Amino acid sequence: MAEHGLRKWIITITVIMASLLELIDTTIVNVALPDIMGNLGATLEDAGWLVTGYAVANVIVLPMSGWLGDRFGRKNYFLTSIVVFTIASILCGNSTSLEELVAFRILQGLAGGGLLSTAQAILLETWPREEVGMATALFGLGAVVGPTIGPTIGGFIVDNKSWPYIFYVNIPVGALAAFLVTTFVKESPKYGKGQPVDWWGILLLAIGVGSLQVVLEKGESEDWFATPYIAALTIATILAAIAFIWRELSTDHPVVNFRILKYRSFTIGIFTSFALGFALYGSMFTFPVFCQNLLGFTAQQTGELMFPGGLATICMMPFVGMMLKKGIPAQFMATLGFFLFFVFSLMLSNSTLESGTNDFFWPLIIRGIGMSVLFVPLTTLGIQDLHGKDIGQGAGLNNMMRQLGGSFGVAILTTLIHVNSGKNRNILLENINSYNTPFLERKQAYLQGFMGKGYSAFDAEQMANRAMEGMITKQTMLLTYDNIYLLVGVFVLCCIPLVYLQKFKKNVAIPVDAH
Repeated sequence: MAEHGLRKWIITITVIMASLLELIDTTIVNVALPDIMGNLGATLEDAGWLVTGYAVANVIVLPMSGWLGDRFGRKNYFLTSIVVFTIASILCGNSTSLEELVAFRILQGLAGGGLLSTAQAILLETWPREEVGMATALFGLGAVVGPTIGPTIGGFIVDNKSWPYIFYVNIPVGALAAFLVTTFVKESPKYGKGQPVDWWGILLLAIGVGSLQVVLEKGESEDWFATPYIAALTIATILAAIAFIWRELSTDHPVVNFRILKYRSFTIGIFTSFALGFALYGSMFTFPVFCQNLLGFTAQQTGELMFPGGLATICMMPFVGMMLKKGIPAQFMATLGFFLFFVFSLMLSNSTLESGTNDFFWPLIIRGIGMSVLFVPLTTLGIQDLHGKDIGQGAGLNNMMRQLGGSFGVAILTTLIHVNSGKNRNILLENINSYNTPFLERKQAYLQGFMGKGYSAFDAEQMANRAMEGMITKQTMLLTYDNIYLLVGVFVLCCIPLVYLQKFKKNVAIPVDAH
């Protein structure tokens, strides 16, 4: 039943607040890893499980969140997720060993998986059907801005406090969200109450999705299939996925209802959500690494650099919702969003080693606008035919595909950076010879500079060679990142035809069952 007036807005703020908890914690830990390693005496590889454990737990629960909401009631499940997430945050901050911290991060991820999709389902049932575009836009504030501002908040906290506070900041937000949910959110029907539990489905889902997430998170650092456990998890992913799909289609009470794939717009929508996740998280991964490793930015400087783009997204989201409400086809707006993201990628593909904050300002603003124009129409198109209990199931699958898209994006781009850097280096080395005039001139300039500082001819020769090696390495990585940006841009352009396979509606709205 749709809400009106002040109550509608309080519920909206509440669910956005809760979803932000989960989304910010997806990326806030990344910038704190060096401090955590130093404090707990862990290696980078071991500390990486703080990110992997959270992501694995999160993506396992996401597709089940609709079923859990139906079984226990969305309000009860949502409130429980908030409380457990907040308690897990306290435990993370008080951890005295890496093992404890990883365990509590997994608990945090399990609770966080129930926040995102349940928040979206509650929001869609709170707003009148003719205003669903605006509701989706408001939800998108958290979904797009959360991962963007996570590193900014994390960098500020680590620089001014200590790493436990990246978890402690969740406590007041979680407590307030829990109070508001208890007071204002109404309980939804318990569609799944009393039905048998699909334990086999839950087990196969956990094995399949969990194994896939670990492969994507750890594959590059472990040299992919050369490592036995990565190869074993890949086989487990394939077998569990086949068995899971068969199980869910053959049981009367599935934990994930694949029958909603009969809706063409939803089926295509999960692929566009995958593409959105690939672009969103892939660019969020590549750009900070480029700025910090190649241009020498600090984590906080990089976070501050990305903040205006986040503000652009915040400002544009309500505007996009109004445009949808006025009847502008979501397909047209999504096309504009894909194109703007291509422009952002194209501008970054022309970066140089002299690029600075001014060079990145407008590309990131364009990216922020593009993300807002992408997220709302894609989400609205994908779930336009769902109703009743299918909304929770659809939201869970949709959010899972966006998260998996991000995981695939990071894994694929990391591998491409590794492979292409070797190729680009070989190309550059072809020009390092005694017949290349620019090379000889640059090396001679280094030699004269070092000898002018009093170094012997032999030492100056060695130092000049090291300087040339450093320059080649930087130029290699610059070419690699520029190519990656262009590749991501071409990828999003290729996704445009997908949105025109979805149904056109003058005013896209979601029919919500009244019972």
